[in-house]
Parts: sequence; structure tokens; C-alpha cells
Amino acid sequence: MGQTKTFERFPLWIVALSNLVGVSIYLIGAYILTGFGLWLAGLYLLYCLGLEFRLLKGHCVNCYYYGKVCGFGKGKLCAWFFKPGEPKKFAEADISWANMLPDLLVLLWPLLGGIILLVQNFTWLGVGLLLLLVALALWGNAIVRGSFACKYCRQKELGCPAARLFGVEE
Repeated sequence: MGQTKTFERFPLWIVALSNLVGVSIYLIGAYILTGFGLWLAGLYLLYCLGLEFRLLKGHCVNCYYYGKVCGFGKGKLCAWFFKPGEPKKFAEADISWANMLPDLLVLLWPLLGGIILLVQNFTWLGVGLLLLLVALALWGNAIVRGSFACKYCRQKELGCPAARLFGVEE
């Protein structure tokens, strides 16, 4: 089987699609949590922002795409705020499912909150938002990463801890 080509600079439509999925998950989660008050939705969005900061500072600085347009546009964004790291660190990093827990909470908190709100006051809008949130978080992310972003990523060829975790290294 032939090797998939990689992008030196990802097309902007992939960056837009990738970010649309992620931002939609954050906004739907925040909207669901407004059922408990704006303060909780605000805390949730600050948490999401903190995760993005952690990703940029802890991983993107070491990525092949630092200063370049990766599938999520974060390599370019990272270069605006942080000095480059060591690409060797990215390839050698090891992550586990325990390391993924903060990212999973982006889905789990609004999911749990939405279920509680539905028990208190059932609405079809609430059901629809929960289904959309789960669909985007699970299938939307899988499609974006598997078919567009990670599929054409040069860093995956050089070594990617997420690719190892999910068993998608080529």
C-alpha cells in the first residue's frame, strides 16, 4: 500500500473544519451548562481555554508544525506566543488514557450536567443538544482527525504520542 502524502502547510478548509468541530463542542457544552447559571458556563469556557493553553505550551512548541499551519492551525498560533521547543520531545512524549482525562472532561461535564437538567425539566432541545455534543465529540473528532488532520500530518510520521495511544501509526 502506498504512503499517504503529508501537508507541509494544511489547506485552510481543513483548519476551519477542525476548529469548527472543537469550538462547537465548547460552545454547546457551555450552553448546556448555562442551565446552572452563566458563572458555570464561564468557568467551563475558562477550563477549555486552559486546555488549549496547555496544548500550545506543552506540545505544540515541540511539534514539527511549530510556526506552520497544521491541521488545527495551532502551530502558527503557538509561534505567536511561545518560543520553539525541541521536536525530539514531541516524538518521545508518552501519553496515556489518564493524561486524556482533562480532555474527556470537556465532554463529560456538560453531558452530566445536561442529564441532570433533563431529569429536572425534560426538553427535546436538551436531548438534541446532548446528542449533538456526543456526536461531535466522538464521531466529529474521529472524522476530522482520521480523514483530514492526522491523516496528512508529517509529525505522525516523525512520532506522535496520540497516534501511538490510538494505534494509528503508519
